[in-house]
Amino acid sequence: MKIELKGVNYIYNKGNPFEVSALTNIDLTIEQGDFIGLIGHTGSGKSTLVQHLNGLYRPTSGEVLVGGLNTKDKGTGIKQIRQKVGLVFQYPEHQLFEETVYQDIAYGPKNIGIPENEIEERVMDAMELVGLDYMTIKDKSPFELSGGQKRRVAIAGVLAMHPRVLVLDEPTAGLDPRGRDEILGYLKVLHREKNICIVLVSHSMEEIARLANRILVMERGQIVMDGAPKEIFLEEDKLEEMGLGIPQITEVMKAISKKYPGIRSDILTVEEAYDQLRVLLGGEGIV
Repeated sequence: MKIELKGVNYIYNKGNPFEVSALTNIDLTIEQGDFIGLIGHTGSGKSTLVQHLNGLYRPTSGEVLVGGLNTKDKGTGIKQIRQKVGLVFQYPEHQLFEETVYQDIAYGPKNIGIPENEIEERVMDAMELVGLDYMTIKDKSPFELSGGQKRRVAIAGVLAMHPRVLVLDEPTAGLDPRGRDEILGYLKVLHREKNICIVLVSHSMEEIARLANRILVMERGQIVMDGAPKEIFLEEDKLEEMGLGIPQITEVMKAISKKYPGIRSDILTVEEAYDQLRVLLGGEGIV
């Protein structure tokens, strides 16, 4: 499934003295196989952009097509779009409200008329996808769970709708390192094994470098860079001008490569750095 944004502009408070342009002439195509990292300084338009992807916001001008359906269409069209594109807001656990984990995850499918036997299957599958044991916690109150578990319940509620695209706005915000790594690990599985297109908004360059195969950089409501992670993070000066950075391990490897020219400086992850240093230390005797 493809998402296309054509000449999209969005203005908050249009027509009054507080009018603000949030998106300007956005042209973008998102393909089914993408794992997109969306980065940009606070106020650059990231959250406004992703809320256009399932029709929560509709363009002031231009159009957004999701699998050929226009988000400006009403009725069944917008319902189909919101089933295809799942949106997980920052701190999604704040949206939990049902008495049990099962009821919370089942809420979306039940709301669109899915039969009860299929709902149970969807809840079980969604919980498995995010590493939650069905029998152990299905009847628990979601408010009894840890922060990381609550967030996984919230994500499972979106996955139970069987989206083709999953959009997440800072999904690891406020989590401890273990909870953060668990969430990111499950996103990687969803993309690789379930062929779900992921759009991940994050301020963490490390998260983006580990997961994304494509990075979009936003500034002042526009997409100013679009490319593979190695291409984007080579543009260190441009990123710094926008108040952004590169992964810490990339900074370290760039510094090491100045002393040892045989070491690559385009390393983006700790795993890549380990492999590079191990080969060179063993093969060339660098100490």
